[in-house]
Amino acid sequence: MMTTKMRSEIAEQPEALRATLDSLLPRVDEVRALGERTRQLLFIARGTSDNAAVYGRYLVEAHAGRLAALAAPSVATTYKRKLDLDGVLAVAISQSGRTEEIVETLTWAKDCGASTVGVTNGGPDSPLAQAADLALCTLAGEEKAVPATKTYTTQLAALAVLALGLGADVDAADLQRVPDAVEKLIAEPGDLDAVVEGLADKQGAVVSARGLAFSTALETALKLKEACYLHAMGLSYADLLHGPIAVVDADTPALLVAAENSPTLSGTVALAERVVAAGAAAFTIGGGPALAQAGTAALNGPDLPEWVAPMGLIVPGQLLTEALARRLGIDPDAPRGLNKVTQTD
Repeated sequence: MMTTKMRSEIAEQPEALRATLDSLLPRVDEVRALGERTRQLLFIARGTSDNAAVYGRYLVEAHAGRLAALAAPSVATTYKRKLDLDGVLAVAISQSGRTEEIVETLTWAKDCGASTVGVTNGGPDSPLAQAADLALCTLAGEEKAVPATKTYTTQLAALAVLALGLGADVDAADLQRVPDAVEKLIAEPGDLDAVVEGLADKQGAVVSARGLAFSTALETALKLKEACYLHAMGLSYADLLHGPIAVVDADTPALLVAAENSPTLSGTVALAERVVAAGAAAFTIGGGPALAQAGTAALNGPDLPEWVAPMGLIVPGQLLTEALARRLGIDPDAPRGLNKVTQTD
């Protein structure tokens, strides 16, 4: 079988997560000290990193009791509008640490009175790390495939450490279980061949979840778009039910994601049953036996508590993307029109 760089980098995630957690967990007190001066968070990111920010937002709101929002960088870079960010912790996320728009927006946030954190795989000498009051550098190693895999999961790990420093009501020991859970998913992803074949002749799909798993739906949809050229929509299932579900039919399957022990699981199961009853395919990721039995074909989820589950839930989506791209005759390492570092005006 052809081995792509993307597939190799998916396999490197357990070790990348171990290295990142070993490096960052001892820095929880530094996060705590910075967080004590703030009340709310502003996440600054683009692309895959923006999907990581969605995880960060749900995590700090649901478990640390802090209001959080996603920044609109153009307010800083295009409109050049100053805001009162006193009491705000601005968290900029960039795999390379060299995306000028993100660095500029973090610098703007500091000028507006925010305390600042940079999350990057670019190392302490990267422009983003240099611009931040506190740099949380992930240790994923060099990533050569254009679609981000190990840099994304290590970003989630860094944001989990951030949440611990902000007083999240979770068990820090859960993080130590993540690398082994990811390793198991890589070895046993579930019915991958059936899901690949179910998507191989489709032009579009809806990828849906809610709560902490919503970031996984967005990231899976992005991967399917950029590496498989599939018109994949990432939606909260609450938004999906407000109208877009009309597009789900025999030609537009749904890919539904949930953690097994999540308050969103029952709603995801009900959605899978509705999709199947409408004559469409409902492929599932995670959610345990309940979601697997409600759907058409199932990819496994991690045996992890909900707050860390997204680090595992994305892995079957990555494997699906890589396998589907090869099935379609596409090189997932170098999708058309994309570069590893994207600069925006």
